[in-house]
This record gives sequence, structure tokens and C-alpha cells, in this order.
Amino acid sequence: MPVQEESAVAASIFVDLGPLRRFPDFRRLWVGFGLRQFGTWLTVTTVVYQVFILTRSNVAVGLISVAQVVPGVITPVFGGAIVDAVDRRRLLVVTALLLSVSSVALALNALGGHPALWPLYVCSGATWALTGIDTPTRTAVLITLVDRDSYIAANVLRQALSQLGQVAGPAIAGVLIATFSHDIAAVYWIDVAVTLAATRSVLRLPALGAAGGRFSLSSIAEGFAFLKRRQVIQACFLADINATLLGLPTSLFPYMAFVHFHGGARTFGLLTASPGIGALLGATVSGWTQRVRYQGRAVLIAVVVWGLAIAAFGFVPWLAAGVALLAIAGWGNAVSAVMRNTILQAETPNRLRGRLTSLQSISVQIGRLGNAEAGFVAALSNAQLSIVSGGLGCILGVLAIARFMPAYARYRLDARPSAPDEMEEGATG
Repeated sequence: MPVQEESAVAASIFVDLGPLRRFPDFRRLWVGFGLRQFGTWLTVTTVVYQVFILTRSNVAVGLISVAQVVPGVITPVFGGAIVDAVDRRRLLVVTALLLSVSSVALALNALGGHPALWPLYVCSGATWALTGIDTPTRTAVLITLVDRDSYIAANVLRQALSQLGQVAGPAIAGVLIATFSHDIAAVYWIDVAVTLAATRSVLRLPALGAAGGRFSLSSIAEGFAFLKRRQVIQACFLADINATLLGLPTSLFPYMAFVHFHGGARTFGLLTASPGIGALLGATVSGWTQRVRYQGRAVLIAVVVWGLAIAAFGFVPWLAAGVALLAIAGWGNAVSAVMRNTILQAETPNRLRGRLTSLQSISVQIGRLGNAEAGFVAALSNAQLSIVSGGLGCILGVLAIARFMPAYARYRLDARPSAPDEMEEGATG
């Protein structure tokens, strides 16, 4: 096969790295985003582990998500309007510094080997409140640093990096927890260092300015009004809520690791990392996503894959099979996320991207209640039934979206206007 043909085949199979080569500012923020993801997953995994060790309760672990959801829902309502009204680079620096403070508090609480339980909930809530501003800001900035033809490739790269953090963070956290079992604070200090390192990539960006006018209650209302007219964006949010609220049993991973699979901290880290492993492998061979014609339909199919894999995970007695099924679920979730983000960014003008991405963040936070739901159902029945019923319920949710929001399955990116900033009224079907 000629060299040119081999290159073409490789380009059609593997992830498109073009945005990293063509857009230096995108590359800088992408690297910083990767560092932030790694540090975040170190801390998330360690908090879940600490709560389970202190309480031995699936419900207590699930309540971490409850502590995160309230600030995680309230903050984006105001945060999105802030993202559109201020210099986004400066905002990223401020949120990074405040996130470091939260991790420092967790590290100080862990010193001495007798951590209090309440700071784990309080700091988790504070972290997700800040994430409710940080994530929409990064997402809004990333997509403005590439051209429209690179939207899908940029989202694949962002998703791949997110999943790499989800893989490396929990896996390394499991090793670190086992290594520093008497000094868990060390894991939190690593997160502090990584977060500060990520801030350097933000400081190298040019001033980004305000994209959407002054912050006000009317600017907040404008974001909701825009969403009200866009059924396709609404369906993106509902698909995400459906998948995570019913089919995300992360709070049961400690139980599955310690009791069901008879493992320890490393097994817990492996289970937590498994969805990210599948998503990362899927992103590596993501060239096919550029050829998807119906992005909404792809989301629905991917969520069905997620639900089936999660339901099957609840049945299997072998760790290897459980890891494989969670990896398949992670691949489905990654495809769904890439397509959902692409639809959202293509349908939203730049002046509103902070607000709409923040509303998307709210849907993610609502979905995190799935951890609490899984814990409560497990307490009333058992962990396996909670996992299986959640996965099957996720599939029923997809069928409902397809039935009542038919425009979503027909959505095509190549049929939309090429200048979203000029759209006054978006399509509803």
C-alpha cells in the first residue's frame, strides 16, 4: 500500500491531532485541562475512599454526590453569565487558586490519621461549586480557539484528555492510597501541585475579553430563554441526565471492590478507572466520528450501549469481566459526550456559550444524584439489583427521548448554519 494511502487510512481511524498542530492556544489550554483532570480525579477518588473507610456505608458514599449537587446546580446558574461577562482567562486563574485552597483543606484534615467526616462533604461541595464555573469557562474558551470544521476533532481531543485523567487519576490514586495508607494527605498535596502547574498554561493565553455583555439577572434569563427554543439542546441535556442519574453507580464501586470482588484499594482504583480506559481507547480510534451524519442518533445509541454494559456489570462475578463491561460503558459515554458537546457548541453563539455550557453543567450535576440513588436502592435491596435496574432504566429513558423528541434523532451538523452568532432563532427540528 502506498505511503499516502496508509496515512489516509490511519487518519480515518485514529484521533485527529490537527487542532493541536494548527491552534497553539488550543494546545496550551488542552495541556492545562489535562493536568486539571488528573488532579481532580486524584482527589475525587481519595474522598470516596476515605468516606467508605470511615463509615463502611454505601449511603454515606452516595451522600458525597448530594453534597456536590446543591452547589453544583446553583453556581452554574450565575456562573454562566459571569463566564460570558468577564475575561475568561482571568476567571480560570481565580477558580484554579480557589480549587487549590479546597484541596489544601482536605490535606490538612487528613493529617494525623484521624480525619473528620464533615470536611470531606464540605470541601466536595466547595470543589463542585467552583467546578461549576471552571468547567464551563474552559469549554467555552476551548471551542473559540479552533475553527468550526475542527469542532468534532477538538471535542474528541478534549474528551480523550478527560478520560485519560479519569484513567490515570483513579489508578494512580489507588496506588498512592495503598502506598501512603497512613498519610492520605500526600494525595491531596499532589492535586494542589498539579492544579497550580495547570494555571501556568492559562497564564500564557492572550486576554480573552467578555463575550456576552454585562452580568445581570436579565443575562441569566437570556440563557434560559435560548434553551427554551432549542429542543435539540434540551435533548442533549436530558440524554446526559438519563445516563448518569440512572446508570452511574460510582458510589457502589467501593462495595463492589471490597466485598463483591474481594479486593482492596487497587481494585477500587481499577473499577473507577475502567470507564475512562474504555473511553480513552475509543478516543484513540475515533476517526470514524468525523463521518457520523446524525449526531443526535449517535448519542441515543451510545447511551443504550452504556446502559446495557452497566446492567451486565451488576451480574458478573469476575473482576476481569466487570472491568471490561465498565470499559465498554465508558466508550459509549465518551461517544455520547463528544456528540452532545458538538451539538451544543454548534447550536450556541459564542456570546451565550458560557451560559449554555453552565446549564449543561447543571444537567451533569443533577445526574450525579445517580450516586445517591444507587446507594439508596442498594440499601433497600442490594448492590447488584441497584446496578442492574439503573442500567435498564437508562435504556427506557433513551426510548422516551426518541419518542417524544424525534427531532433529536434527525439532527445533522452539516445541515446547520455555519455562523451560530448570526442565528436569531434556532431550529427545533
